[in-house]
Amino acid sequence: MISVLILTKNEEQDLPGCLESVRWSDDVHVYDSYSTDRTLEIAEAAGARITRRHFDSWSSHQNWGLANIAFRHSWVVYLDADERVTTELAKDVRRAVENPGDKVAFRIRRRDFWGGRWLKHVQTSPYYMRLFRPEKMRYERLVNPVSIADGPVGELEGYLDHYPFSKGVSHWLSRHNSYSSLEAQQILLGRGNNQRFSAIQAFMAKDRNQRRFHQKELFYRMPARPLVKFLLLYVGKRGFLDGRAGLNYAMLQSFYESMIVLKTKELTGKSAAFAGAKQARSEIPSQAGRSGGIPEGSHAHSGSND
Repeated sequence: MISVLILTKNEEQDLPGCLESVRWSDDVHVYDSYSTDRTLEIAEAAGARITRRHFDSWSSHQNWGLANIAFRHSWVVYLDADERVTTELAKDVRRAVENPGDKVAFRIRRRDFWGGRWLKHVQTSPYYMRLFRPEKMRYERLVNPVSIADGPVGELEGYLDHYPFSKGVSHWLSRHNSYSSLEAQQILLGRGNNQRFSAIQAFMAKDRNQRRFHQKELFYRMPARPLVKFLLLYVGKRGFLDGRAGLNYAMLQSFYESMIVLKTKELTGKSAAFAGAKQARSEIPSQAGRSGGIPEGSHAHSGSND
């Protein structure tokens, strides 16, 4: 009745708990990016079907999976290995697909945990589109992809439990170091489309994707963005009510934002330097040709690979 899709790479620690939480499904797929630990052994022992593909970017990887994996059922629950489907959510999922109406997808409320403490207030976003008909779903962006459903979307009551620090803070930092690099690239890609930013469109645009683009650009252009992120989570969302865990999480998110800011500036500088060097190279042949120096069509090298 419901298929399950779990994305993995070296998830021998978290995968067993995730698989245990979806034992109610007779069609579990582990979509693996060539793990080197016991991930595949664990998946096979649980009876899961395995598909392997090298990871390139989040949206590309997810879109390929939805288009190419042969799901047995028409509805799919999509999970990461550090997530757990609660008993209440499993019941809600079954009820939803039995009578979906005109809905093609459902948002699920996720609970993020620091150890055993639910980050009830400070977590950045509680709702994620994780139950859907695969032919009606696609993703955009290199990282932290946007879920785009081709049709009406509903919401479920049950919780999806998430343990982002199950492998420790060091693992979280390493992963978000990678994410911040992709976010910086995504920012430059967005700006490279020559689409003008409008603060008005950030709130008034009718198209959801256009509105999201302008909202992100508005946030990206804010001064002291890491501080804004901390205040938004810890004060605006009352993260202080989550105790020490809430403070730790808000500080980590602020640091993550700092990495994005620094890497975006670094990439912007490199892009400007590359464009300047390219322009300079394009002018050399014509100038040299007029002066009788280097003939047209030949190339001058500075001796640097930068």
